[in-house]
Amino acid sequence: MLQTRTEPLKTIGSYWEASVPPQKQDRQLIGNAVFEVAVIGAGYAGLSAALKLAQSGISVCVLEAEHVGYGASGRNGGFCCLGGTTLDERQLIRKFGLEEARKFVAYQVAGINLVEQRLTEWQCDAGRHSQGEMYLAHRTKDMASLGAHATFLKENFGIKARLLSKEDLSAEGYGGPGFHGGLHLPYGFALNPMAYVQALSSEVRRAGGKIFGKSPVTGLTRDGDRWHLETEHGFVRARKVVLAGNGYTREDTPKWLHGRTLPVMSSIRVTRPLSDAELEAQGWTADTMSADTRILLHYFRLLPDRRFLFGTRGGIFENTPALAAMEKRTDADFKNMFPAWSEVETEYSWYGHVCLARNLTPFVGEVPGLKGVFAAMGWHGSGIAMASISGEKVAGLIMGKLEQSELPVPLQRPFARFPVPALRKLYLQGAYWWYGWKDR
Repeated sequence: MLQTRTEPLKTIGSYWEASVPPQKQDRQLIGNAVFEVAVIGAGYAGLSAALKLAQSGISVCVLEAEHVGYGASGRNGGFCCLGGTTLDERQLIRKFGLEEARKFVAYQVAGINLVEQRLTEWQCDAGRHSQGEMYLAHRTKDMASLGAHATFLKENFGIKARLLSKEDLSAEGYGGPGFHGGLHLPYGFALNPMAYVQALSSEVRRAGGKIFGKSPVTGLTRDGDRWHLETEHGFVRARKVVLAGNGYTREDTPKWLHGRTLPVMSSIRVTRPLSDAELEAQGWTADTMSADTRILLHYFRLLPDRRFLFGTRGGIFENTPALAAMEKRTDADFKNMFPAWSEVETEYSWYGHVCLARNLTPFVGEVPGLKGVFAAMGWHGSGIAMASISGEKVAGLIMGKLEQSELPVPLQRPFARFPVPALRKLYLQGAYWWYGWKDR
């Protein structure tokens, strides 16, 4: 028998939580239930899959460890942009060939368009702004690379990127002593990610899908012709399962996941609203979502209420000393890049998990050796668009309306396991040292 229990929502202290109305508190799963499909994770991918399935008349539930938006879907910087992989377009061509690279980029653009279409159709006030994305050269020598990349994108992908000089940046409101030019890509926009994920969850409920909060899945086993998903106070039996926990996934559910992803931290802060004089003092008045050209990049944007969001890589370990060091490094980077705002108060700061894969690309498809279990994960820090469209695609795979071979090849490859998984954080530490040296 299915019962319900409610508990207070666990918060993460983000600006996004403070800027939206209190969200619906989904009931906890107590007892047992049967669905055609069970989705693990109430983020963009999981909810998108559930929405597509529910709209097609398929009984579906979403099992969430905390609440909608608790993971990366409610913690990210709000960049709905190209991405989903750490491989650039040249690397994609070398690894998969030009045609598959083009398909993968087109898939990313389709993801952006899907999110925009949803926000419009749902009349969701998500604070949309920014026409495209700006990459800012943090060294003079990077301008040559940006120029070459603009030509490369136009010749191979038909993307018309715009190159800006340092003088152009100043004239257009991208002021900063460490910015030596920029490259503007015409795709994407910025938004309030919590407003979007809440709207997405509302559509799932409206379509008949069930969302259970405070219901972490602690076990996944085969039970006859169905999968048995164990939770703290009950279980679900389902014919098909979607793994959509991304950087918040339990590695033992299922055991196949162990050692195949690497959650890393990203740190974000948001200032108080800035005055006209403060904006003019820094020379930053543009609302374009932006990032610098470092491998260990910083990402930032002026929000509609004139607060400034600043994000950077987080630490490696989640203990008190490491988190304090992360905060100190973020503070120093912010003051160095935006010196006119060095005394401006930070009103919100938080961090979240970015999910990396050894393949450096996402995986969307059926898990090898686990018939009926599908995954949609591994967004590499750019999941708003990529996770949204991939959730829909995995629903198509489940319903038999899409074949795995119809997806871009970079998405088809299951995650490879990291060698000696227990040492993954040490690999990451070494990579950070190396990338930090290359970024100088």
